[in-house]
Amino acid sequence: MLDTFTIETSRLSIVVATEPILEAALRGDKSLSAALGAKVDHGWTEFGDSIFRFSLEMIKKNPSDLIWWSYLPVLKEENVLIGSCGYKGPPDKEGIVEIGYEIAEAYRNRGLATELAKGLTDFAFTQAEVKAVKAHTLAAVNPSGSVLKKCGMKKVAELLDPEDGKVWQWIVYRD
Repeated sequence: MLDTFTIETSRLSIVVATEPILEAALRGDKSLSAALGAKVDHGWTEFGDSIFRFSLEMIKKNPSDLIWWSYLPVLKEENVLIGSCGYKGPPDKEGIVEIGYEIAEAYRNRGLATELAKGLTDFAFTQAEVKAVKAHTLAAVNPSGSVLKKCGMKKVAELLDPEDGKVWQWIVYRD
């Protein structure tokens, strides 16, 4: 299993959430700050603990899938955690992996979501088994759709999600 792994972009260090980091996140912001070696402001996540509990459970079951779960983006310039992101599990049998991300409100409208989503997408395509990367947004024109377009994704379907209602599916294929 990887002890540490980071996806580097120009402004972000996107740190894989290992078991110790996930456990620290579940203990609270002070513990997470110590584990990451970065400042952690209140309100850095809107997704809450459930995603980190789930990721922890998944990597305990299959440690070799660590890279396909949660990551924590740290803004290099300020050494501060600015949200969360990751994949919704390993690639499926068609070689498609799904990304998700969030940026804390104080750090929005700076191009960081695009940089984050592009970093996740680019990293996924370094893995031989990945043929495409997908994401979902609410079925309305919104900032997330703009982010995904900037990452080369195209809207391909409108689906009914049991939790979110109508959503749009976006996808980009390996070149």
